[in-house]
Amino acid sequence: MKRREFNNLLALGLLASSLPVAIAACQSDSTSEAGSEAEGGFIPLGSVADLDAQGSLANENLQGKNLAVIRDPNAPEALIAVSAVCTHAGCTVTWNGDQNLFACPCHASNFKPDGTVDSGPARQPLAIFEAKVEGDQVLVKV
Repeated sequence: MKRREFNNLLALGLLASSLPVAIAACQSDSTSEAGSEAEGGFIPLGSVADLDAQGSLANENLQGKNLAVIRDPNAPEALIAVSAVCTHAGCTVTWNGDQNLFACPCHASNFKPDGTVDSGPARQPLAIFEAKVEGDQVLVKV
């Protein structure tokens, strides 16, 4: 092997070994996009005042999740957090406080507050997430 070929292979090896470091340096921190992560993996979704005024809180991209949070109609001090993605066709469900249902606008599926199916065509329940109030903030664990 000639010296020039050896030096070319050595340079290629050094370049390839530094590639993972360069890629890691270019990636963004997912928690900085969604707000600071609280202790225990909980992330702020909004304020308690907004939850009470609007009846629900929603975020379409909280660490890559589309979530909705409501107060439990049977225990108002408790929160329920669900995936806001309909399990039938992937449309975004919205909270209808008058009917106590998450309603899908695409194909009329309805889900109970706990995420279970009330009426189809959806057959699978909405995914559930842990939620809590801390101070004046609603926190969700995704």
